[in-house]
Amino acid sequence: MELHNGGMLNPWRLRLLGLLDSLGTVRAVAETLHMSPSTVSQQLAVLETETRSRLIERSGRRVRLTRTGLALARRGREILAQMAEAEAELRALNDEPIGTVRLGVFQSAIYTLAVPAAARLSDSHPHLHVELIESEPHESGAALRTGEVDVIVTTTDYVKFPWDRDLEVVPLGTDPVVLLLPPDHPLARRRVIDLAACAEETWACDRPGSYMAELTQRLCRESGFEPRVACRFSNYLLLLQHVESGRSVALLPALAVPPGTPVVTRELSTPVHRNVAIVRRREAGLRAAVDAVVETLLDHPDIPALSRRPTTIAAAPEPGTTVTN
Repeated sequence: MELHNGGMLNPWRLRLLGLLDSLGTVRAVAETLHMSPSTVSQQLAVLETETRSRLIERSGRRVRLTRTGLALARRGREILAQMAEAEAELRALNDEPIGTVRLGVFQSAIYTLAVPAAARLSDSHPHLHVELIESEPHESGAALRTGEVDVIVTTTDYVKFPWDRDLEVVPLGTDPVVLLLPPDHPLARRRVIDLAACAEETWACDRPGSYMAELTQRLCRESGFEPRVACRFSNYLLLLQHVESGRSVALLPALAVPPGTPVVTRELSTPVHRNVAIVRRREAGLRAAVDAVVETLLDHPDIPALSRRPTTIAAAPEPGTTVTN
């Protein structure tokens, strides 16, 4: 696109246009950037002059992007992303992590592991931004492969995903799977429970096809029964509340049960653990930034549910896994 003044596109004004496309109103853009709406409008008008293009049109009291505006907003996001990547590469030459790292984490590790790590990184590396994305084991591997996320915390026990050699797997620890019972449940008097004792119970489970739903079904079948499912919640808080109400029992990783939750947790007579790991692509941009995220996740404060000791796991990773100790 040839500019009216013979200059270059202004990244700041491209960002304003991209935000208008995303947020929908000039006021929302202004509030996001702590600017006045009139200043935003003036800068967008300058962008129209510079590009000799009509980028915005009014529809009643609102504005919307024209076809040209939409095209420039899309291309502008690409340009800004490339500029950020180039800046990150330059900073990386000086070993300074910079840029945005998209971290996919299963929900039970978000507040116990990922949020504290992101907070520590904001202090130690102010030019590094971590975007947290909830991504369960049956989703995160594919998201990492396609580039939707840059690094994931997952379980390598999810054997349906091909753990190929282009992925680097960094062991983080093991997380025991526990039986959840209502506070007044008769089985709560036992310290360790054989899952076969729950054959007549009603179960709360994760979504069909998810790691925990399939693990629950497999363990119940190995104990000689098919679980009678009362509900399926992807939100573990809802699942915990259902158990607390006395309507069900459930299996969850210990990380998923916050301290003080009014349910009873019991070990299984045949211990089951999931192998928790950090996984990243071997060939990826933002290397220094991703390294900083991985190192901070590994250097976490003590989490009782996450043990570094080797133990029995629910399943083994697929052949071809690359493991870094």
